[in-house]
Amino acid sequence: MSATPWVCLRCLRRSAIRQRTIARYQSTVSVANNISPALLSRARTIAEEHATLTKQLATEYDATAAKRLGELQSTSSAVKQYDKASSALEELQSLLRSSDKELRELAEDDVEPTRESIVNASAELRSSLVPVHPFAHLPCLIEIRPGAGGDEAALFAGDLVRMYEGYCVQAGLRFALLKYETAEGMAGTGGAHVQEAILEVDSPGAYGMLRSEAGVHRVQRVPATESKGRTHTSAASVLVLPSIAPEGGADMGENSFNDPKSDYYVDPKDVNIDVMRASGAGGQHVNRTESAVRLTHTPTNTVVAMQESRSQLENREKAWRLLRSRIAQQRRDVREEELARLRRGAGAGKAGRENKVRTYNWGQQRVSDHRSGIDVRNLDDVMAGGDALERVMASVRAWMAEQEVLSLVAEDEGRTSSKR
Repeated sequence: MSATPWVCLRCLRRSAIRQRTIARYQSTVSVANNISPALLSRARTIAEEHATLTKQLATEYDATAAKRLGELQSTSSAVKQYDKASSALEELQSLLRSSDKELRELAEDDVEPTRESIVNASAELRSSLVPVHPFAHLPCLIEIRPGAGGDEAALFAGDLVRMYEGYCVQAGLRFALLKYETAEGMAGTGGAHVQEAILEVDSPGAYGMLRSEAGVHRVQRVPATESKGRTHTSAASVLVLPSIAPEGGADMGENSFNDPKSDYYVDPKDVNIDVMRASGAGGQHVNRTESAVRLTHTPTNTVVAMQESRSQLENREKAWRLLRSRIAQQRRDVREEELARLRRGAGAGKAGRENKVRTYNWGQQRVSDHRSGIDVRNLDDVMAGGDALERVMASVRAWMAEQEVLSLVAEDEGRTSSKR
């Protein structure tokens, strides 16, 4: 029986390596083609505007043009990087088809670096096109209310309050409880049945960090009152609102309290103001003075009630801040509704307050976010507001950025089809 010649084995290895190289190359081409024509067209338009403004500013300085130039810089740089990577890919394609064996082998060595380059360039191009949320730089208010599940839902709402307090401590964000109502009255936060809680996070940029938390949070665990050890499912809703401090809101352009075009503008004539005695624990002062304040925005039927302070003036100021934040968010939601419809048409859902966004499973010690698809097996650290929660939130922020890109594509494709 004759032995297999060693040269044939070497040929087989070379053939296998070549097949793997071709597969990696085809994967690289697939990544390059993953940028939609509409998205690439938008990016090139921005790059052209950047080039025009650069020439304009070279001869005459203009503050508005300079600001716009800075806004376009990241996309312009991303387009150049993408074009450079695409050019390298085309050259690689030509070399891989060459009849020269040495050139083909050199080209095969360049497949993986070229792949990394095109992947990075594509990701950078996409992220540069994600629009900055108009409220991203603002502080925020986090409203937490129990949903379905009775007492267990109210207890879970309290758990979420402590989770966000822990996260703020870990992230170095300033925060305070603006409102905290329990079934037992104005009690402490330990194990209380929370009816409504509002956490004020007044560090700049807090809204951009925390807006991903809006939605319905679901808990699966065995309640302390369950004698048969059965797992119950309960829920609590989280609403994240942009916030402006009262001393800074009067003259802040698009976020001004006094500009009718601002999202935060509320006409005092549209608001009914009621004062009354506060309810719940608090002693004689609560029972004898009208310190509680209720504001009703009649056009939207938005109602805000505040009784946390003994001072009617302080309750009034807090109520106005909360009302403005709710109205601003509502106006933003209305403007986004058409884009949301296009986004859903493109296969991407809109996460809102009414949607289930995350599940906390005590039995499996697992936290699952239903938007990004991430699973974290460290529930205790999540509930303490630790690094595990930050990993979950970061994955959702990345998911939201991807949805923004999809909405841009849907918007551009919709505009293009309407012109045909």
